[in-house]
Amino acid sequence: MEYDDTERATEFAERTRRFVDEVVIPVERETLGSEPVDEDVVDDLRERARERELYAPHLPKEYGGQGLSYRDMLPVFEAAGRSLLGPPAMRVEAPDEGNMHTLELFGTDEQKERWLEPLVAGEARSGFSMTEPMQGGGSDPKMLKTQAEKEGGAWVIDGHKWWTTQGAEADVLIVMARTDREAHPYEGCSLFLVPTDTEGVEIVREIPHVGGEVTGMSHAEIRFDRVEIPEENLLGELNEGFSHAQQRLGPARLTHCMRYSGMAERALDVTKAYVSEREGFDGPLAEKQAIRFTIAEAETNLHAARTMVRHAAREIESGGEARIPVAMTKVFAANTVQEVIDDCVQLCGANGIGKDLPLADFYENVRQFRIVDGADEVHKRVIARDAFSEVDSAELDGITRYEE
Repeated sequence: MEYDDTERATEFAERTRRFVDEVVIPVERETLGSEPVDEDVVDDLRERARERELYAPHLPKEYGGQGLSYRDMLPVFEAAGRSLLGPPAMRVEAPDEGNMHTLELFGTDEQKERWLEPLVAGEARSGFSMTEPMQGGGSDPKMLKTQAEKEGGAWVIDGHKWWTTQGAEADVLIVMARTDREAHPYEGCSLFLVPTDTEGVEIVREIPHVGGEVTGMSHAEIRFDRVEIPEENLLGELNEGFSHAQQRLGPARLTHCMRYSGMAERALDVTKAYVSEREGFDGPLAEKQAIRFTIAEAETNLHAARTMVRHAAREIESGGEARIPVAMTKVFAANTVQEVIDDCVQLCGANGIGKDLPLADFYENVRQFRIVDGADEVHKRVIARDAFSEVDSAELDGITRYEE
């Protein structure tokens, strides 16, 4: 399929695909079924990405990136997503990718020097602490309970966070907290940069979860007990935390879609090779109509997901919020890639659930996509609200009504 990608995006994506196929996937194959990949291995992959001028494609050159536009980097993220090790190798993995974007957008020069530059270099890690345990903010972020109060020249944070991706490994957290208890949460929350070695920050535990065996990334429960940070650690504008988070999450949802689309494409590549070679019932499985139809539907839906991503990205790049297109794309892409990978596991039988191939790890990893960055139900609520916003009662002019 051909899309309306620019020449630079197409060329960069092709080079990324070669890098993943030639460099990253051989390392992945050595890792499958064993312990998470060592940091030294990731560091080596990053160095090889730098050598090929592929490292941090989404960031400006002044910070060590490649300076791709938002629209141009999407097919690159898809190519990187062909392996679970592709995004960390190119420094486009969540949550650091979105957090670096947030620092780039809203950070002061001092904040960028202290945190953005080390994050881009791969010398630091970060987490985004917004979600809280039950009774706190989750799918309904208005329920946010973590608070930050000004005391003299410092902010003091008290709260309890949950499912902070990479929280156990992070050097710095972007923490969302309420700063005006009288205001609606959408207008009374702020973002703060909190180093994890600050007194009062307790990494309670790494939450056991599905997936993550290849990269070893944690999802952490974190408590903040009178965590005192200087006032200059406020990220962006006071009480604009939700606005800033939305500017982070909208684009991040689409980059997630592309990384997972790359995973689904790779799953199809593995599966097509397997069913072409595996024989049963008097011939290759690839000649069975049911299997061919399954592959055809997967290819069709994946093409639709890619097209939706590009449409939403155009609206974002032109200055629009694109809330509805992004919500539609997130729901459709998340369900599509899950179904594609599930079908691939099924078609490969025992080799689908075994870990000689990457499908089992893909399967464990992909399930979270329908929850992270907004659960399906949250996005469907937004879509439905928009769909019912302009109901035309004239459409029922011809209907027969009960007469008293």
